[in-house]
Amino acid sequence: MIDRHPRTEISFNVNGHTLHGTLTLPPGPGPHPAALCLPGSGRVDRDSNAGRLRMDLGVPLAQTLAAAGIASLRYDRRGVGASPGDWREAGFLDNRADAAAIFNALRDRPEIRSEAVGVIGHSEGAVHAMWLGAHEHPAAVVLLAGYARSGKEAVLWQASRVAGTLPGPIRLITPLLGRIGARQLAAVEATTTDVARVGGMKVNARWWREQLVHDPRADLPGITAPVLAITGEKDLQVSADDLEVIASLVPGADVRRVPDLTHLLRRDSQAPALTSYGRLLRQPVDAGLLTEVASWLAPRLSAR
Repeated sequence: MIDRHPRTEISFNVNGHTLHGTLTLPPGPGPHPAALCLPGSGRVDRDSNAGRLRMDLGVPLAQTLAAAGIASLRYDRRGVGASPGDWREAGFLDNRADAAAIFNALRDRPEIRSEAVGVIGHSEGAVHAMWLGAHEHPAAVVLLAGYARSGKEAVLWQASRVAGTLPGPIRLITPLLGRIGARQLAAVEATTTDVARVGGMKVNARWWREQLVHDPRADLPGITAPVLAITGEKDLQVSADDLEVIASLVPGADVRRVPDLTHLLRRDSQAPALTSYGRLLRQPVDAGLLTEVASWLAPRLSAR
């Protein structure tokens, strides 16, 4: 999909690193309300793509927001896309610190209304959006598939949920796979370096250690801005039940469980399964979801 709205390629020098991104503006004169878009975990770029694993969230989200009169900024994290460095060396807290710095840099841009800047996060990005909501006071917070439990609890829930959807022959060895996974998780927790080899693979060890102990429930009560939290009923990576936790900790939060919506922000009429991801990624992000987000954000940002 081509981004047809005015856009500017920009860079930020934050926390000793240069990060590159795209600022998409709505038509008409500014300054405009805006949203910072934060992607999920791993080696994903500003469009939530990791090599051939292409979620392609950035452009359609930016277009939908621009059509609703909202500017948006998305950027490549350290060592991803146009941003130099090694993504494996960046910790979970580094990603959060960079998001906070870029959020405040976006507020300072002349094209943007500083008091009308919100944040939209998906998966890991949603967890950082919770922290920003409590500490940087955005005008609105949108959480797409954000968990509300400790990182370790979220990982264990995900592993259990995925295991239950595997084909029958593989489910027979689920106990063995579980033991292997537990040993590897313990090995990651025991590391002390930024990058380490676990199970023969080089992993972003500091990111894992920091993510496993982080609990967003500490941040949620500090959010005073309007909150929209959406998780799909067929999400294999984040429990839709966490919406109830968000609602209990953020008074007035608008929480929505979406039938057939998956973690990939596509709808699937079939039973949820990790083996469906390849098929789902050949479909576009659910346009109705993007419209729902933009329609919710627009009046809350324009009112500021």
